[in-house]
Amino acid sequence: MRRTVNTATCSFGSLPDEDSRRAKDMTESVEFHCKKNGSEIPSPSMKSSFFRFLLIGILLVGGFTGCGGTDSSPRQARQQAPGTPAYGDIIVEGSIGDASNLIPLLSSDSTSHEIASLVYNGLVKYDKNLKITGDLAESWEISPDGLIITFHLRHNVRWHDGHPFTAEDVLFTYQLTIDPKTPTAYAGDFLKVKKAEMLDSHTFRVIYDKPFAPALMSWGSAILPKHLLEGQDITRTPLARKPVGTGPYKFKEWVAGQKIVLVSNPDYYEGRPYIDGYILRIIPDMATMFLELRAGGIDRMGLTPLQYTRQTENPLFRKNYKKFRYLSFAYTFVGYNLGNPLFADRRVRQALAYAIDKEEIIQGVLLGLGKPATGPFKPETWAYNPNVPTFPHDPGKARALLAEAGWLDRNGDGILDRNGQPFAFELLVNQGNEVRAKCAEIIQRRLAEIGISVKIRVVEWAAFVNDFINKRRFDATILGWTIPLDPDLYDVWHSSKTGPQELNFTSFKNEEVDRLLEKGRGAFDLNERKRCYDRIQEILAEEQPYTFLYVPDALPIVQARFRGIELAPLGIGHNFIKWYVPAPEQRFIMTR
Repeated sequence: MRRTVNTATCSFGSLPDEDSRRAKDMTESVEFHCKKNGSEIPSPSMKSSFFRFLLIGILLVGGFTGCGGTDSSPRQARQQAPGTPAYGDIIVEGSIGDASNLIPLLSSDSTSHEIASLVYNGLVKYDKNLKITGDLAESWEISPDGLIITFHLRHNVRWHDGHPFTAEDVLFTYQLTIDPKTPTAYAGDFLKVKKAEMLDSHTFRVIYDKPFAPALMSWGSAILPKHLLEGQDITRTPLARKPVGTGPYKFKEWVAGQKIVLVSNPDYYEGRPYIDGYILRIIPDMATMFLELRAGGIDRMGLTPLQYTRQTENPLFRKNYKKFRYLSFAYTFVGYNLGNPLFADRRVRQALAYAIDKEEIIQGVLLGLGKPATGPFKPETWAYNPNVPTFPHDPGKARALLAEAGWLDRNGDGILDRNGQPFAFELLVNQGNEVRAKCAEIIQRRLAEIGISVKIRVVEWAAFVNDFINKRRFDATILGWTIPLDPDLYDVWHSSKTGPQELNFTSFKNEEVDRLLEKGRGAFDLNERKRCYDRIQEILAEEQPYTFLYVPDALPIVQARFRGIELAPLGIGHNFIKWYVPAPEQRFIMTR
């Protein structure tokens, strides 16, 4: 006979009383079945990586980077203990932010796309070595001029409701994406298509009128089910909260602000995932999330630098967890609302860059676990330009530029003013990210030294994105973007992408950048593309619509019972369906 006991009463080990209470408070509202010592125990929840969508779309990053891409020469991680692969168990992952919409077309946040990467498939994807490989398409041909791609789709793939997947779904997804009524930031790539057609039920062809370098990888976007979405208002469909895909995991439950639960797909074309359940727990505070990790309430999270370097360097963590470290495919920046007159003058933005000490942030906040960012590309990748201006910390230069722009302390109160207006603004930061909060404090202090008053405002992630960023209701913000492997940044920097819900939320407009973005995505020659993106980085450095801060190291940690984790250039999530827990070590039973 099985008995039911709340996990909070049995798994928190040696936590101090206050820590135990806080962890208990976080777990009591989340239940799934846990197998432990022959009995079933309700337990807390979880989540996984977005190894597919990370490299296809450019996503807003709310939390400290914990999963995603890596260097081709990753740093040391613990060796995995052997074990026999077995089906079962559940992995619980922590996230500071909830999803916004589980239809990838309609969301730009990383959490939504992390879940979507497990529920949906594209036609293609990146393999562990960053090479394009087939997903729903088992093969394809590209015409000699690069204008025609013919995809041959896999047979016997079914949607999670059992309906067959066909080329009709691909054509429907394409038509939905380019429909002006669809409020998506991702239509640009597909508007390049001259003609899309279904040749038969498992053959799909696209024709471009001009060369388009990212064409093949653009079809890594999620394919949506025609039989469920046709004739619906995409902005009101129930699938936004109850998605149906073809991916390795099926949607089970979404409790807003608490958890998203997925179950393995036994009919997945690559084989049933070993881990039966995937649960994303929304825990808006990194310190509380770490307590949950320590207590056994979650199995996976991205650590902060302090957690990585100090709080996990003890026998408890060495025995029970595996840590990884590698340079992430993401960067963090201060973005300025260029519709605000305060930031209209390029000299002002350059002054802010000189006033902010990036090395101070990297050493003092990241504890050295990252590199300075000078633009939107990852250092040491082919598109990165190492020769752009770096704006080293120079308060004197900052004051001189501000004076040129008319900002002086005319009344002796320590605050610069112009035309009777003090130089004061609000710096927006998302809740739960203590690294960005500390960055904001350092920036606030450094700008005060040159006569600029900064007020820090912390906002919950969903409201941060939907009510402030998407609606352009901010002065300046600290944010992060993922860095896709293809350097096409049209959606972030082109002047046509400044509308509501689109990704150029700072409203940056530059005619030369527009031309170079268009030229870069139309060139197949790598050297020609690099010349375009090198110049774009030079212009961004001159214009400073962002103060590029740093590229952080990814610092994921995973409970040691999970085996099969393979660190590769794409990161640790590329083979997530092959992760497993040996049967004797399994803790949880997933109810379907």
